[in-house]
Amino acid sequence: MIISILLWLLFGALIGWLAGFIMKSKSSLLWNIILGIVGSIVGGFVASLLGFGEFGGAFSFDIVNILISVGGACLVVFLARVLKIVK
Repeated sequence: MIISILLWLLFGALIGWLAGFIMKSKSSLLWNIILGIVGSIVGGFVASLLGFGEFGGAFSFDIVNILISVGGACLVVFLARVLKIVK
């Protein structure tokens, strides 16, 4: 259980860093990690609505999940900018 949580946080940190780099975010690393975790959830939810797997299903580290998570995180960064939460 602890390992699973740590892997989710590590994955969220990686996704947040990638999304921050892609979106040229000037936010702190902590904000990028938070937005990465939220973005991974958003990306998984949107992908499930589009028929790309189950939301909350088995989690695996593959390129499709990484791309979906990065896309979701970029969307969250964009929305945070629109709402003036981050720079």
